[in-house]
Amino acid sequence: MLRVTSYVLDMAHTKAQKAVKGNRDSQPKRRGVKIFGGQKAIAGNIIVRQKGNKFFSGEGTMQGNDFTIMALRDGKVLFKKKLGKKYICVI
Repeated sequence: MLRVTSYVLDMAHTKAQKAVKGNRDSQPKRRGVKIFGGQKAIAGNIIVRQKGNKFFSGEGTMQGNDFTIMALRDGKVLFKKKLGKKYICVI
């Protein structure tokens, strides 16, 4: 005797988690040069926000723990290149 039964397949309502999990985008970090060469800087102003040492701090500037370079005194921002490294100074 032959018995025939029917099967009902349930379809997934959403895609598999691996396909959806990585599709989120992170918030922008807003890095880059904030005050350009020749512009005036006030003490405490952020000149560059960066990841790693793309620019190095020179005279009149200091570098924070997150590689942010900021002005220590009032003056004009100057970008220098010395021995292949880029320095930022406030004169």
